Amino acid sequence: MLPRLEIILGPTASGKTAYAIGRALECGSPVISCDSRQIYREMKIGTAVPSDEELARVRHYFIREIPVTENYTAGMYEMQAMSLIEKLFAEGHETLVMCGGSMLYIDALCYGLDDFPEVPLQLREHLMECLRDEGPAVLAEQLKELDPVSYGELDLSNGRRIVRALEVCLYTGKPFSSFKTRKFKERGFEIVKIGLDVPREELYARIDARVLRMMDEGLEAEARSLAAYRDLPALQTVGYRELFDYFDGQYDLDEAVRRIQVNTRHYAKRQLSWWRRDPGIQWI
Repeated sequence: MLPRLEIILGPTASGKTAYAIGRALECGSPVISCDSRQIYREMKIGTAVPSDEELARVRHYFIREIPVTENYTAGMYEMQAMSLIEKLFAEGHETLVMCGGSMLYIDALCYGLDDFPEVPLQLREHLMECLRDEGPAVLAEQLKELDPVSYGELDLSNGRRIVRALEVCLYTGKPFSSFKTRKFKERGFEIVKIGLDVPREELYARIDARVLRMMDEGLEAEARSLAAYRDLPALQTVGYRELFDYFDGQYDLDEAVRRIQVNTRHYAKRQLSWWRRDPGIQWI
């Protein structure tokens, strides 16, 4: 029998942390986080990092390990998580528990990522400046000319995804989509995906309550301490973006909180839409 990796996934606020800790205690496993934001050291409150009590119950990996100033990618996560998983299985674990809601990170671990070329930092910075000055629509039109396939596949409201595709097109002279081989990498262990399914109204109520709890715990002060880094990839995150705009005077605090709640619900919908396409998930 192959060793088994259980991936506990689901939309934000669905109860993944508590469920994963319970499974880890049953299996004698640590919890391997698969969250693209909880890995940042300074983003504790706004990313719903497990509490000190939860972290004390079970060993966690990839929680608050790197500074926000360090660029961290799904490709780096794939390499480091695979190394950790192989090490833990070699130590004798028969079942490991992974927990997270980052769709791309989970796919990177399960299937592997295509090898995209490295792009000069100057080109990326130039495109990010264009994104800030002109908005995603202008860059999306340029991408449409260079790579209509990617234009049709990407979320055109996500400026950073557009920049990533466009920079590869401009640097290589080839469409970004041409680098997608879609060849899944073989893994030497069984992968079982368990999705937590929460009724929509209950999920939204949980999200709204959690945002209010984060504010009570000091999310505003945490965001103020990170405002100098607001343009970094790590801070392009719901909960921080809205407060940065509040600091700029675009609206009052009540409106910022409302927007965090609304945008978090939108994110949960995108997570569910992504995973509903995967027939291999066992929903409970």
